[in-house]
Amino acid sequence: MAEEAVFPESRATVYSTLAAGPAFRHEIEVKRSRFITVLQRTGDEDSARALLAGLRREFHDARHHCSAFVLGPDRDVQRSNDDGEPSGTAGIPMLDALLKRETAPGVTDLSDVTAVVVRYFGGILLGAGGLVRAYSESVTAALDRAALVQRRRLRICAVGVPHAGAGRLENDLRAAGYVMAETAYEAQTTVLKLALPDHPADLARAGERLAALSAGTAALLPGGTEWMDVPLT
Repeated sequence: MAEEAVFPESRATVYSTLAAGPAFRHEIEVKRSRFITVLQRTGDEDSARALLAGLRREFHDARHHCSAFVLGPDRDVQRSNDDGEPSGTAGIPMLDALLKRETAPGVTDLSDVTAVVVRYFGGILLGAGGLVRAYSESVTAALDRAALVQRRRLRICAVGVPHAGAGRLENDLRAAGYVMAETAYEAQTTVLKLALPDHPADLARAGERLAALSAGTAALLPGGTEWMDVPLT
């Protein structure tokens, strides 16, 4: 299971990240040097460093294990390491590849991702410019092939309705395109829960739609928030 990001309430309510699952790997060769890129969804610095430590053990005979990661909905945590390559030729180009990745036209919001590039030296010196290109292209090529999702902060809202009308209202809400969370049953009412975009305008529209669907008998009660994965649009 992917690590859950734990941060204070963020400015951003949506960002892009890797789909949950095992680490993604891709390899390129540049002048006989092998560049093995490993991408992993990571929710904190400990997870990012654990990935790097595991790859150091797995590829113990490689000359370099360069890394970069960006974390948090607001991308506040950014780190990179050249691991013995000339300063600025590996970690920073890798980090730039993550930060500048477009997930939609004009949108650069990739986060909660760690990239590690393992290099096996092929005997031909690449020079500073060649190293920058190789490390950047290695991460970019892996991102081109990796599955991404949107991570959205959704406000969980409750709607209390009499048991007799709960089924019809739930069907109407689903038909209107709302994401339903779990349902709770109390003595006199059924509590339907909706997962709504955490934005005042979206909450206001949902409240108006609910009033129309229930003839004014049901009200929206906003609760806490949850981060959820949704397909990348």
